[in-house]
Amino acid sequence: MASGRLIKLVVFELLEFAAFSVPTLVIMEQFATAYQRTRTVSEKTHYWLIVSCSIAYVAVVTLVIWVPVKVLLYKRRYLYTKITGWRPVLLMCVTLTTLPSFTFSVAVTEIQKNINGSADILPDMLPDLPVSLVLLCLIIVDIIEKLRIYPLRGSQKSIKDGPVHTPSLQQIKTVSEQVRPNEENPASPQAAGTTQVSRPPGAATQSQVSVLRGPREPSFHSGILKTMSRKDVRAEIFLQSFLLWSDTIEMVRVAGHPNVYKSGWIYPVYIFSFISVLRMICTPKNPLLNSLGVLLQDLPFLFVRLSLISALGTITPVLGLCKNILVTLSYVYFNHLTRLGVFSTFEMSPF
Repeated sequence: MASGRLIKLVVFELLEFAAFSVPTLVIMEQFATAYQRTRTVSEKTHYWLIVSCSIAYVAVVTLVIWVPVKVLLYKRRYLYTKITGWRPVLLMCVTLTTLPSFTFSVAVTEIQKNINGSADILPDMLPDLPVSLVLLCLIIVDIIEKLRIYPLRGSQKSIKDGPVHTPSLQQIKTVSEQVRPNEENPASPQAAGTTQVSRPPGAATQSQVSVLRGPREPSFHSGILKTMSRKDVRAEIFLQSFLLWSDTIEMVRVAGHPNVYKSGWIYPVYIFSFISVLRMICTPKNPLLNSLGVLLQDLPFLFVRLSLISALGTITPVLGLCKNILVTLSYVYFNHLTRLGVFSTFEMSPF
């Protein structure tokens, strides 16, 4: 009987290969159907030629790139220790599947525009299934790569069997408040359990600073509330993966609006949507991920949404524009401007 690890490996590899190959085949079939409508003859020679080329492309890429890389990573485990900050599987999916799929999605509308030289015959809305399938498969590969290090059976426990208590902001004390108890009683449990907060250079010297305060978080140890408060990192991976790409999904959805895909606005929408997907190549805890999120997604989307709203009206949600503005400004302010002298004073709220 096959072991659980082997079954997990086989299922993950089959799902990843399906997510790698299916989007290209679906988009190319849509492209072949659109191209066939431009032909006056009823025979489907060009249709089957395009479909055959898509199958050949997937087969060649699988045999030449996908399978060798997968076998190499499986047989040479030490290579994982030498790959720092990026994921080769996601790189293959983004470059070999997502890029061709987005390209031929744009080509489908261009072919339909060229029929009789008019864009009036285009449908009112583009079909959402092909593009949603591309992003869904990409997110599935991302989830699988994150789940590989976790078991699929059993509960995910911490180092201790008891609940993990996170210190609230009310428990954080300043250095001046902790030095005195440490001098009086080095073994004081209260002094050992608090977290030190160092003041940055340039801050005003004070004998005692107010304690950082915030709302206390509840903790439940029994009953239905304990059951409802359970958290598992494996379930959070699914939630975080979809929430992370909600902005890109919304931007791609805008491309289906008739005022967008019947005009030249479809090009910047798809181009910057693909650029935002490039962040997926990085590992989940890469230190550069936050800055790449601003540079590759929020900042470009900010200009795209401003241009779309100015030219075509509120076809893209204003909430998305506000999100891009606030994320970009907060990143620049808290990571860069607060290091300047005029913004470097460390302040604490008295409440």
